Amino acid sequence: MLAVFEKSISNPPEELSLPSVGLNNSMTREEILGTFRSSWTEATVYNLANGNFMALSHLRRHYGLPRQATEAIVVVEAYKVLRDRAPYPIDQVIKDLQGNFAFILFDAPSGTLLAARDGNGSVDFHWGLARDGSLVCSNNPNIIKEACGKSCAPFPPGCIFRNGSGLISFDHPLNKVRAIARQDDDGNICGVSFQVDLYTRLHSIPRTGSASNWADGLATTVSEEQSPPPDHDRDYDQIESDLTSCVTQK
Repeated sequence: MLAVFEKSISNPPEELSLPSVGLNNSMTREEILGTFRSSWTEATVYNLANGNFMALSHLRRHYGLPRQATEAIVVVEAYKVLRDRAPYPIDQVIKDLQGNFAFILFDAPSGTLLAARDGNGSVDFHWGLARDGSLVCSNNPNIIKEACGKSCAPFPPGCIFRNGSGLISFDHPLNKVRAIARQDDDGNICGVSFQVDLYTRLHSIPRTGSASNWADGLATTVSEEQSPPPDHDRDYDQIESDLTSCVTQK
């Protein structure tokens, strides 16, 4: 943890400077920040979490984390498992995080951004677009409104956003999430909300690679197993007919 405040804000006690009087071995704010970042180069996944998980102790054991691990650390570890080791669907991983929560996770090396909110919407979480198109997320609606104007909305409960793949519902992963515009009395769009469309299902993802090859092989095997067996009785009748013909000719 690092916090650097200007002198006009912090007003530190002058006695702290006594050990270094006459020495020029201190750093500027920028130099301090650069030194701190260089010592934490391995910290490439950043997470802001708010709320709590119902089964935090179980999640700690599941991911092999110490008892001191917070909800934010659990989210980071769950993401790393999803990214590196297990082919679990992302909606299933987030659905296992039962509780009241909202979080934003950013993986710097891959540029992956995740944002999610629990199914009950128990924790305030809003998002919007800044003037330059930047995505803004916060648990403070006033900050979002001030930064984004009308281009903001509550983050939909039970959903997760991933840059590159968009917004999905982890409560209803097979259904599409639609944006619904709100209009004022004059017919002008004054806002937007996101809801799960329970009547529209997403298209299934076609299998590729080895899974596709296995499917083709299985189809061939089933086709061969379902083909009619050879008629051996018919072969015997043909042989008997040929033998009879030979005897008659003699």
